[in-house]
Amino acid sequence: MKKGQESGSTRRMIMTLLKMKGPLTISALAEELGITEMGVRRHVLQLEQDSLAKTKVVRQAMGRPMHVYSLTERAEEYFPKSYHNLALELLRELDHISGTEAVNVLFEGRRRRMLAQYSPMMERRNLEERVAELSSIQNAGGYMAEWNREEDGSYVMREYNCPIRQVATQYRKACQCEQNLFEELLDATVTRGECMAEGGQCCRYAIVPKSTGKPS
Repeated sequence: MKKGQESGSTRRMIMTLLKMKGPLTISALAEELGITEMGVRRHVLQLEQDSLAKTKVVRQAMGRPMHVYSLTERAEEYFPKSYHNLALELLRELDHISGTEAVNVLFEGRRRRMLAQYSPMMERRNLEERVAELSSIQNAGGYMAEWNREEDGSYVMREYNCPIRQVATQYRKACQCEQNLFEELLDATVTRGECMAEGGQCCRYAIVPKSTGKPS
């Protein structure tokens, strides 16, 4: 194993220990890992610099205060999550009990809430500014969005990641509500030409002013 890979592996092991056992001292980490305290301190310092670990001074009744280390909120991003599995289970249960229409009502409610949240950001802006703002909003949500202006004056926005892909694959209403939300926020005609939930490489949206209709 190369030195860089070995360092990364050790830091990952430190993060795992802090995740599983809670705040630990340098000496406790060194004992768990079987390496020197100096080696552990170097890795923990790097984790602190990367905002993945933080330290807290714990005062004792006797002796010197202890420095204990724990993970930051940012470090949680490095551990696997299965929120989409929980969401799917809940949606399936609702579908089973109340039917598909009840599931659709949930997606529509989400669309309305997002519309109310983001509409103020679109006020007093032209279409290009709204497209740019929408791309920023989607990027903040993890969609890896980008946009560009076409020669005919229309716009294209592409999303290369879909955080709700597993849900959208089974419940296409999610995609429909997203497209409707975009149309409302942009006050434009939005056509989806490619969709990751249907096996596409990205979600591609063609955007034109309402007065010019849909692109051919």
